Amino acid sequence: MFSRQLSIPNPLALHVMAQRSLINNLWYRFLQNLIRLIAMVFYRVRHYGVQNIPADGGVLVVSNHQSHFDPPLVGIGISRRMNYVARETLFNAPLFGRIIHSVGAIPLDRDGLGLAGIKESLKRLKSGEMVLIFPEGTRSRDGEIAKFRPGFTTLAVRSKASILPVAIDGAYQVWPRSKKFPRLGKTIRVCYGKPILPVEYAGMDEHALVAEVERRVRACQAELRAMAS
Repeated sequence: MFSRQLSIPNPLALHVMAQRSLINNLWYRFLQNLIRLIAMVFYRVRHYGVQNIPADGGVLVVSNHQSHFDPPLVGIGISRRMNYVARETLFNAPLFGRIIHSVGAIPLDRDGLGLAGIKESLKRLKSGEMVLIFPEGTRSRDGEIAKFRPGFTTLAVRSKASILPVAIDGAYQVWPRSKKFPRLGKTIRVCYGKPILPVEYAGMDEHALVAEVERRVRACQAELRAMAS
C-alpha cells in the first residue's frame, strides 16, 4: 500500500494539530512507518513527484479514490502529518474507530451538511496543515476517475491553501469495491503533481478551478499508467 516517509462530531477528535501531545505525534509516526513497511513488503508501493509536495503552509490534498487503502497510500509518502476526513459512522467501529480517532481524523456527516467537519478542515488548513479529500465522493466502480463533485475548492479558497493534485493507480486492482478483502502481489503507484498556488487560482471561478484540479489528477494518473506499460 505505501512508501517513502506514511461519528458524530466529537470535540475530542476535533482539535488543532499544534495542541497534540508528543506521544500522539509519536503514535502517528509509528503507524505511518508500520504501514509503509507493510506496503513495501506486500504491494511494492512507489511514490513519484514527492518534490512537488509543499514543505509548509496549508495544503488541500486532492486525490482520486480507488480503494480503502487510499488515505494511508497518500499519507505515507509525505513527511508532514496528514489530516484525514472520514465518515462519522466510521468512528463507531470498535477498533478502526479508535485508530482514526487517535490520529485526529475529522468526522464528516455525509448525509447532512457536515458543517462541523468543514469548519474543522478549514481551521486546520488555516493553521498551516494538510487535509486530504476525495472529490469523487466514493470509491471508483471501475478504477477510472469519476467526475469531481464541486464544493471542495471552497476549502482552499477560504483558507488560501495550496491545492496538491494526487493520483493513485493499481489500488483498484488490489482491492476493488466488489471484494471484501484485498489481493496480494500487485504494485500500487502514487503520483504527486505540481501544486496549484493561491496566486494561480485567485482569478478562477469554481467551475474552472474544479476542472483544472481534475485535469491535473487525471494527468498524474496517465503518467503512472505510462510508467507501468
